[in-house]
Amino acid sequence: MTPPRVRRVAVATASGVAVAAGTFLVAGFSPRWVVVAIAQTVLLALPDAVLAAGIQGLGSTGQPLLVAGSAGLAVALFGGLALLALRVGRVADRDRAEIVFLVGALQALAAFLLAVNPAAAVVGGALGAAVVGLAGASATGTGEVSRGRRGLLRSAGAAAAAVGLAGAGPLARAIGGGPDGRDRAEPVERDPLVERLLDGAAARSFDLAGAEPLVSESFYVVDKNAADPRVDPDSWSLRVTGAVDEEIEIDLDAVESRPAQHRFVTLRCVGDTVNGRKTDTAVWTGFPVADLLEESGVRPDGCCVMVRAADDYYQAFPLSALRDGLLAYRMNGRPLPRQHGAPVRALIPGHWGEINVKWITEIEILEEEATGYWEERGWHGTGPVSTVAKLHHVETDDGAVSVGGHAYAGTRGVSAVEVSTDGGDTWSEADLTDRLPGATPADADPDDPDAVGGEAADAWRGWRYEYEADGEHEVVVRAVEADGTVQPAAERDPFPSGASGYASRTVRP
Repeated sequence: MTPPRVRRVAVATASGVAVAAGTFLVAGFSPRWVVVAIAQTVLLALPDAVLAAGIQGLGSTGQPLLVAGSAGLAVALFGGLALLALRVGRVADRDRAEIVFLVGALQALAAFLLAVNPAAAVVGGALGAAVVGLAGASATGTGEVSRGRRGLLRSAGAAAAAVGLAGAGPLARAIGGGPDGRDRAEPVERDPLVERLLDGAAARSFDLAGAEPLVSESFYVVDKNAADPRVDPDSWSLRVTGAVDEEIEIDLDAVESRPAQHRFVTLRCVGDTVNGRKTDTAVWTGFPVADLLEESGVRPDGCCVMVRAADDYYQAFPLSALRDGLLAYRMNGRPLPRQHGAPVRALIPGHWGEINVKWITEIEILEEEATGYWEERGWHGTGPVSTVAKLHHVETDDGAVSVGGHAYAGTRGVSAVEVSTDGGDTWSEADLTDRLPGATPADADPDDPDAVGGEAADAWRGWRYEYEADGEHEVVVRAVEADGTVQPAAERDPFPSGASGYASRTVRP
């Protein structure tokens, strides 16, 4: 027979699982879910040095680990409240109904205080209480759970059912609106001109195992959130405020009705290592920020901007960087995904990813410099990106070696990639992909061969190099900018100003 204390802990744990699953049923994977609320609290409480180390060391695995750990904390919290209620019931000699009600009340109150989501709190508390009730809290006044295994199995089964419902997620999508917003109303087919741009990029790409094509198949995601915000596209708007002649505000319909253009733009995270995977490229559709700045009339004393977002993110940087920016609402011909800033995000040419603000809601023109979110935490990534050559592809075949990757220098452009197969003593020039085309008007004729012209101002290039080798050696790569400037060799960690240095790998034919 299971000892009473073990039974109580097991039932309380199942109750905690049910609360976490029940709140997910209503809130979905959003900031209104208790697990995400706990994760956000943990992020805010982390020392800046620990946060910086996590960004560099864990990369894209950091968010799943944080959410998993926060889920464990949530189960422990709500399970602990169930244990407390059971103990109070035993001490105060309460009957079964009173104990079950106390369990649900405590859990619902805690869930509400964490995420301020009344519906989720009620559903979570009700499921947590039901699990305790099904375990057979005694009606004799002892407050003890059932002595047999049936009660434990009933509570475990109820918790498992709640998890199963949460995993299916139909209620979460119905109540939360899903991650797509207007996406469901959009046609599946891409714009013919975007298709042509994507086909052209695919034709230019080198087929290199381990390296992305020129338009990334898996675009990195980095932000400050445990779960990204859901922004209602029908109520979204963007304001231009501050040192302007006239403050203006536009909604999504106004954004999408403006003359648009398609741009190939590469983004690189300031937390990216020299040979990391946080650099990617897409075709973005939007309209130039300069149009809004002209309409609002930026005053001569405006020097900088503070760009704010729906998730309370904010970033300050020079006004000059914003003038060439794009307000993007499509990515590779599809409505902008939630994780990339739907419904609208900013793209700032040649600058680190942190000022390419997602879920943008306000552009404030400032009269003096200010400090942004990551700068307050020790990072300094508001300037132009560092030039880098990535070495992601290495293949050997009976002495024949093929290496390759990408090179990116922001708006400075890449004119060459040099490869050394002897650890940096001598250098040879690699093959480069043709440059991607420049900004293309969205109303251009897709059947016109001259509709897509020029060269992208802010996109990477692919490179490859093939040679013969018969022994272990060190391959080193470096990029050369359009004006002939060679990428600096000095090594620098991502924190605080972005990584620099040469990428290298040991090759064993």
